Amino acid sequence: MNVGNVINLVLALMNMRISTLALVATMIALTTSFTSCTSSKPYRYELKYGESVILRNGYAVAPRHAPPEVHHIVAAGNNIKGLPYKIGGGHKRVDDNGYDCSGAVSYVLIKAGLLNGPLTSKGFRNYGRRGKGDWVTLYAKNGHTFIVVGGLRFDTGYNGEGRGPSWTINDRPTRGHVMRHPVKL
Repeated sequence: MNVGNVINLVLALMNMRISTLALVATMIALTTSFTSCTSSKPYRYELKYGESVILRNGYAVAPRHAPPEVHHIVAAGNNIKGLPYKIGGGHKRVDDNGYDCSGAVSYVLIKAGLLNGPLTSKGFRNYGRRGKGDWVTLYAKNGHTFIVVGGLRFDTGYNGEGRGPSWTINDRPTRGHVMRHPVKL
């Protein structure tokens, strides 16, 4: 439902002279439906013994019982961590010598068999299913995307650092990002 449809619905309800309480309840329900898949809560790493992907000497390590796709994402992320930030990196060639944010996220998902070809940050806003996943959550907005795997963030920087893909436990604001996740993860 887009904003124009909401306005038309509200006007129709007002013309029907329904009670103020019904109008307020409708507006609350509509507002909730628009904000249910966006995130304003900052990313924070929370170690859950035996359940979290951990960081060891800059490399991610998945728990043994994690799904195979999680192990593939972690291995792919470890493979490109430390490469430089490169605008457009990972989009023309999946195996590149540098990556931007969406190129890095595309790379790990492609290598795990969860994506057929690279997406832009905007494209990730519609990837998979809405909301937080059990093992993998993507945070996407126009202009930036990052991925959290087993609680550990894989990102190309924060506050314009542009340092290239790496694993981190550092907090990051998520305001304006949409949370998405691969099916079954």
